[in-house]
Formats: sequence, C-alpha cells, structure tokens
Amino acid sequence: MAVSATTIQTKAAVRKRTLWKRILASRYLYLMLLPAIVYYGLFHYYPMYGALIAFKQFSITKGIMGSPWAGFKHFEYLFGLDKFWQVFWNTIIISLYRLVFGFPLPLVMAILLNEARKLAFKRTVQTIVYLPHFISWVIMGGLLISLLSTDSGVVNNVIRSFGGEPVGFLTDERYFRGTLVWSMIWKEFGWNTIIYMAALSGVNPQLYEAALMDGANRFRQIWHITLPSIRGTIVILLILRIGSLMEAGFEQIFVLYHTGVYNVADIIDTYVYRIGLTEGRFSIAAAVGLFKSAINFVLLVIANRLSRMMGEQGIY
Repeated sequence: MAVSATTIQTKAAVRKRTLWKRILASRYLYLMLLPAIVYYGLFHYYPMYGALIAFKQFSITKGIMGSPWAGFKHFEYLFGLDKFWQVFWNTIIISLYRLVFGFPLPLVMAILLNEARKLAFKRTVQTIVYLPHFISWVIMGGLLISLLSTDSGVVNNVIRSFGGEPVGFLTDERYFRGTLVWSMIWKEFGWNTIIYMAALSGVNPQLYEAALMDGANRFRQIWHITLPSIRGTIVILLILRIGSLMEAGFEQIFVLYHTGVYNVADIIDTYVYRIGLTEGRFSIAAAVGLFKSAINFVLLVIANRLSRMMGEQGIY
C-alpha cells in the first residue's frame, strides 16, 4: 500500500523533534564540545581553502582568487624533480623507523608500570619518563648537541676515555637517522604510555584472579588477558599512526639537521619550509603539502579498512 506524502512528512517531523530533544537533553555535553569544534573549524578546515594555491600561479598581490589557474603544472614539475623523490623517501624511511621502534615502547612501558606493586616507585618512574615531553625541541636540541657533540659532547668524551674514536651522531649520515629516532622515543614514549595506562585501568581484575587460580603466571596473564583487553586501543592508535606516516617530525629535524645531512634528513616538511617561506615559491610548497595530505588520507583509509576486516571497530 502506498504511503501518503502527509505520512512521510509527519514521520520526518517526529524524527526532527526527537533529534532536537536529544540535543537539548545533552546540551551541556555539546557545549563542552563547542571549543573543539571551533578550533578544528578555524585552524584545520578553513585553511583548506588555501589548497587552491597548488593549482594556481599564485601571486601575493593578486591573492588566491585573482591568481591565474595553472592546473597540474606544479605537480608535474615536482614529480620530475629528483630532489622531491629524495625527500619523499627520507620521510617514509624516518617515519617507518619511528613506527617500528617507537610504537611498541609505550605499550611495553605501560605494562611494566601496571605490573609494579610499589606505588611510590611507580609514580617516580612515571614522573621521570613523562618529563621530557614537556621540554620543547629547541631546548632538547641544545641538550642533544651538548651530549652528542664530537668535540665536547659527554657521550663522545666517555667513548674517548675508553680509547675509542668519537662518533658523529649529529654530523655523520650513517648515524643521524638513528639519533633522530631514539631522541624522539626518549622524549615522547613516556607521555604516550598515559593512553595505555588509562586502558589498562579498565581491565577487570577478576580476570587476573581467575587466571591465577588456573595456574597462569604473570607472562601468561599479560599475553592472554592484558593485551586482548586493550587490543582495541592498540589498533586505534596504530591506525592513527599509520595515517600520519608522512609526518616525520618537522620541529625535531628542523632543529637538528644541517646541510651535511640533507641527503638522509631532509623530509617533505622541511623541503616545503625552504621552498615556500625562504624561496617564496608558495604554489610549489602547497602542491607538496597537498600531495602529502592525500597520501596520509589514503593510508588512514586503508589501515582503518584492514582493522575492520580483522574484526576491530576502527575509527569510523
């Protein structure tokens, strides 16, 4: 039997009233959400308008809309540059190093802290490993130079005292990427354990009691209870990390790198900074940034899809 237009309109009106009732009932939650919505709207979505520069022969005097269209000219120019592909692969390699070596450590640290029984020891360790996160990379860069300098660095002085040759941690291309990765881990892994600690606090302690009665040791309890209980959190963080694979850490590299290590340290973000701000080639810089964002988006979608295929919820 056909449904009349009046019935359809009535159902739509009822759904609309129900929606507004739910919003009104949760008005304080939406009010708390408002600052985040305003922030992302102003600083993340509104600037997307500037992506048009990548397809225009941009001129500051003419503005974005007044500048003539260039089509895909800038992308064709970029893809023909050997330098672009060098910084592209540098970004991929450094990000993969950070993912492989940096992603598991916060999880391991959180599990170890969760297993600690003495509260004073636990809090002391937490404070020590969290502190580097609050130090800016500018200050951290000065500390690393003081520690790793070939002339007067503390580490190289120790190496010399044992009869060894000084190592160019910050000047030798063979060691620079490793220095980047381990300094990043040192600075951030303690802070990243907070999310895992929060997830671990929600694990039902009765599960451990039941496993203990069945004769499971601590390792078995971690493997069969702890990790499966926080698997969803691990997967979500991994998806987000894969989705930002083209972010290799601009601030850290900008503070530490120099012309002597460009071949292994120059990444897309530093390349965009140089050609965009120092050389004034805004259209080329916008094209590089848009290309990077597109790769990140594709990786995020693929990672989320794979997680859903494996039975996890994903991020959307």
